[in-house]
Amino acid sequence: MRRLLSLLILLCLATSIPAQDAKFADLTKRFDKFVADNDTSGAVLLIGKKDSIPYFEVVGQSNVAKSTAMKKDSLFRIASMTKPITAMAIMMLQDDGKLNVEDSVEKYLPEFKGQMMLQSTDKEKGTVTLSKPKRVITLRDLLTHTSGLAGYPAGLSDLYTKRNRTLAEGTLVVSQLPLMFEPGSKWSYCNSGIDSLGRIIEVTSGMSYETFLQTRIFDKLKMTNTTFYPTPKQLERMATLYGKNKDNLVEAPNAMITTPKDAKHPIPAGGLVSCADDLARLYQCLLRGTEINGEVLVKKSSFEAMTKTQTGEIPTGFTDGMSYGFGFAVVKEPKGVTAMLSPGTYGHGGAFGTQGWIDPKQDVFFVMLIQRNGLPNGDASDMRKEFQTLGMKALAK
Repeated sequence: MRRLLSLLILLCLATSIPAQDAKFADLTKRFDKFVADNDTSGAVLLIGKKDSIPYFEVVGQSNVAKSTAMKKDSLFRIASMTKPITAMAIMMLQDDGKLNVEDSVEKYLPEFKGQMMLQSTDKEKGTVTLSKPKRVITLRDLLTHTSGLAGYPAGLSDLYTKRNRTLAEGTLVVSQLPLMFEPGSKWSYCNSGIDSLGRIIEVTSGMSYETFLQTRIFDKLKMTNTTFYPTPKQLERMATLYGKNKDNLVEAPNAMITTPKDAKHPIPAGGLVSCADDLARLYQCLLRGTEINGEVLVKKSSFEAMTKTQTGEIPTGFTDGMSYGFGFAVVKEPKGVTAMLSPGTYGHGGAFGTQGWIDPKQDVFFVMLIQRNGLPNGDASDMRKEFQTLGMKALAK
């Protein structure tokens, strides 16, 4: 009798498990293996559609030393996944008539006037030759990483760690550096360019950069855990950042993972903290045509401009077959890590291995949240490839 009762309980439990869980079993097992192999301490994985969330799972731990289990509401530094959100704010201001992406940067930031370009350097003589670029840089150039704008100099190396300078002060310094190449001629990933867009948001909106994002995007989408400045309670839910030393995970001290006291710089190029649920709210909104509660977040024409190739035939991105829109990386030719996605899929990765990609043709988006330092190329990681490959296979069942 006792054995029969046990069998009945097991049968009830088995029949109560949703079919979708069984479909995604291979995906969950694969990430359990990534955890066992110390490729990551844990992960939050979410696959969504326009009107549903077929898969939402956690594996592993958010903190190994404390044996803290990863949870669905664990928070992550999403780093450069911030960039498309900054670009969206720019497009909102274009919708408002406050700016145009074809405008020159110097129209809004006069400190960029008269900017020169690096022509050549002679290390033996210790000389640098400058020339005047054929044209000034535009907002379009900043949005597509084709401006030629230089990175932050050694004197500002603490801009992202101590954050003891304002966005205006950091942008001012960059404006005085020579361009590295002719605007629009090449692609070069440029944090200082996205930060400059953040400053333009402040100048044209009359708000601080982070206040604009909070009121125009996060509040409307109820993204309550997306912030540049996590509270002490939110920090308790932060997944720990790990690197890998041979076969073992080691906690990776990184000043960007904590917010300095009295920080003055919100990092438009990569400073957000978020969670899977918040990102799902954003990506579902995008799949629905940027509409939320009957209100359009960004005009259709502006959003289409963000998510289509704007870089022509210029080689871009960190994996083959990519191009760039405004803030978003765009799949031009699916291959390798994007082979299972459609042309026109858009998204972005982050420095600590996080990934978010939206495929409107197949009505699906992927959110992979991990905290791994030192990945050779997060966009091309085996974790991202397996997540998307096994996820698409499961959806096809």
